Amino acid sequence: MAYDDDRGPRQSYKATCSECGQECEVPFKPTEGRPVYCNECFKKHRKPRNDRY
Repeated sequence: MAYDDDRGPRQSYKATCSECGQECEVPFKPTEGRPVYCNECFKKHRKPRNDRY
């Protein structure tokens, strides 16, 4: 289980990636009708951040 420095243990939930079908864990409760991605697929879908210095 992961830890958040200020709030103690962080809850994680088991899910199935909407793209590749691999089992993964996410830090939020999956909502029906919304896609959930594993780390690798999330990187493909994430928009590039322009606010990096």
